[in-house]
Amino acid sequence: MPDPVNINPKPNGPLHVIGAISLTNSRGEAVATEAQFWLCRCGGSGNKPFCDGTHKKIGFSGVRESDSATRGTVSYAGKNITIHDNRSICAHAGHCTEHSPAVFSMTAKPWIDANADAVAQTVATIQMCPSGALAYSIDGVLQEHAGRAPGIRIAKDGPYEVIGAPQLQGDEAPVSSEHYTLCRCGQSKNKPFCDGTHWSAGFKDDKN
Repeated sequence: MPDPVNINPKPNGPLHVIGAISLTNSRGEAVATEAQFWLCRCGGSGNKPFCDGTHKKIGFSGVRESDSATRGTVSYAGKNITIHDNRSICAHAGHCTEHSPAVFSMTAKPWIDANADAVAQTVATIQMCPSGALAYSIDGVLQEHAGRAPGIRIAKDGPYEVIGAPQLQGDEAPVSSEHYTLCRCGQSKNKPFCDGTHWSAGFKDDKN
């Protein structure tokens, strides 16, 4: 059995990654790594995605500033599926409103209607969610991805999209242990997780 992959957000510093895990850029190209490597999460490295020590120069803070009261999960029960939503970790990838607009509508209240589309389509859309903000239960049983190898995808001008259940070290456990998104722009109020702030911050990484 292979050794577990660990991702350790260093205090006010980079993500220390240890173990056999693939790293790919937003174009799907492999990025060369070693048995352990350090990923920038302050947003200022000149060698993205890797840390170059800039976090020390700019006084980066890795403190989680979001209100703990806003981190809960809300469930929307339908006839054949229950959709779970945790807004605090949404990376705003937009897959939900793009692929299932009847179910996920930012103009409706509530914004999720679990009965608005075929269950198979809703499931397929939820499985696109990289952050774990969206999940679903069938017959009362929470469904998770299974069998995916550990990997980190660098989203275009966005977060690190983690899959395959790497163990996130520290006090902040992801909602989904199988997949989650980690901030790399340095501006999230919900570190180490992405909260979508890279959009309003105008974070750019042309290389990756």
